[in-house]
Amino acid sequence: MAAEMSKERVFMIVNEGFRKNADTVIREIMAIREQASPEIMSMTSGLMDELLHGLIFLGKIRDQPCSPEAILGKGKTYLNLKTNYPEAFETYSTHLPRRSPFSVVLEMVVKLKGQNNDKEIRETLQDIILKIDLKNCRKLDRIFSSTLCVSHAKEDSKKYYGVSMSTTGPNAGRIVIAASCLSSYWDEYVAGAVMTYYPQKKKKSYFDGTFELHGDATCTAYSIKNGSEMDPCKSCGNLFGLKTTCEKEWPYGNCAEAESLSNLFRNDAEVKRKSRPTSDTCTPENRERAKDDTRRELTNTLQRVNFRWNGKYYSDKRRHYR
Repeated sequence: MAAEMSKERVFMIVNEGFRKNADTVIREIMAIREQASPEIMSMTSGLMDELLHGLIFLGKIRDQPCSPEAILGKGKTYLNLKTNYPEAFETYSTHLPRRSPFSVVLEMVVKLKGQNNDKEIRETLQDIILKIDLKNCRKLDRIFSSTLCVSHAKEDSKKYYGVSMSTTGPNAGRIVIAASCLSSYWDEYVAGAVMTYYPQKKKKSYFDGTFELHGDATCTAYSIKNGSEMDPCKSCGNLFGLKTTCEKEWPYGNCAEAESLSNLFRNDAEVKRKSRPTSDTCTPENRERAKDDTRRELTNTLQRVNFRWNGKYYSDKRRHYR
């Protein structure tokens, strides 16, 4: 009995930060949705479903797995969510998310606040993360993004957003980055650029899908916590041709610029055309080889975390904000 209690105590200590933060994000989004119109509530129902799946999936692949019941408790909230969003609870052990949980939060906030209201969007995201216990939050428990990126073709044109990866540890990051590339969540140009370096921060010798963002377009990152503008990191300079003096090299695909530019390209064919990759090695055959290598790395990482993937991605048939 003492041994069992000891195991339970270890589980609680290891998972308490993650559990608490996941619960906070879910409850904050529920509260925001409740203030919205019935139309917006309906529009964001699928996103709530996707958010739950992503968070429960991250709990599943932790070193000490954290169940949906452990995250949400076994009370009224858990029962209501499981009743209203059953698919998330049924598939978190078989389907991969196409993006990180905070990306889903971002899309929901954009729908609620309006796509060009970037100030309100930033303030709402800031309010959410400030309610998370940052002081006592271990790196492995961080399911929130630290950076928001805003991209647009011209100063007065429609704005498109992205957030940095909100995953818990290197395995989760590798899984979600690969899934964003392979599931077509990211635009083909962005996915190709990321796969050029994925996963070792080393450029492939046989494929270069990197590109230079056309000069008329802008791509600006901000700290969600304090709202300050941030320079692109070295990785984003290498991937997207963004001018920077920063020497920090984050894992390729980790930064908010990837999602933001992907959304821009999906909606502005002219900017995408002018930003196309130009390397002679960026051929359909070499791109497929890069995808195969990415899929192989994904499979190996899933084996390390004991996840039995059925080859499907969650939300394949759902519509997403671009």
